Amino acid sequence: MMDSLYLRVYPDPVLRKETQSVTDFGDGYKDLVADLVRLMHQHDGVGFAAPQAGVSLKLAVVFYQGELHVLANPVLVSSEGEQDGEEGCLSFPGIFGNVKRPLKAVVRHFDINGAEKVTEAEGFLARAFLHEMDHLEGRLLIDRFSPLKRSMAKKKLLRAEAEREAEKG
Repeated sequence: MMDSLYLRVYPDPVLRKETQSVTDFGDGYKDLVADLVRLMHQHDGVGFAAPQAGVSLKLAVVFYQGELHVLANPVLVSSEGEQDGEEGCLSFPGIFGNVKRPLKAVVRHFDINGAEKVTEAEGFLARAFLHEMDHLEGRLLIDRFSPLKRSMAKKKLLRAEAEREAEKG
C-alpha cells in the first residue's frame, strides 16, 4: 500500500492536472486500485478517482449496491435522458449542489484485470460514473454549478483551507 496517497482537497492543483492512460495492468495497478478503494471507504465515498489521491491516471472506482466497478481509461460510448440531483464530492468537503447528468450512460473501460468491458449504468450509478470520469478530465463538481454557486463554494473552501493552514502554524 502506498501510505503517501491521501485525499486531495480543492484547490490542490493535481485535481486539474491532465491524466495519462493506464498502460500497465500488473500488480502496481491492482495495488493502486486497492488504495483508491481504501481511500473511498475511509472517507465514506461512493466513488474515488486517481487524481483525488494525487495520481494523474485515467482510473476511478465506484462501489454501489455491493459491487465494485473499476474504470480504467473510461470512454463514454453513449448517453440518454436526463436526471437532476444533488451531488457532493470528497474533494469538496461540505459542498453540495444540483447537477444535471444523463439518466443512462454506456461506458467502455478496463476492469481490475485489464479486460475491456462495456458497462451500462442508469440513475445513480450513471451519475457516479460520470462524476468520476469528470475528475479524469480535470473537470470538478464546482464546474457544473451556476457562476454564483461556484463563487460561493470556492470562497467557502478557500476560507476552510486558510483556517487549516492557520491551525498548522
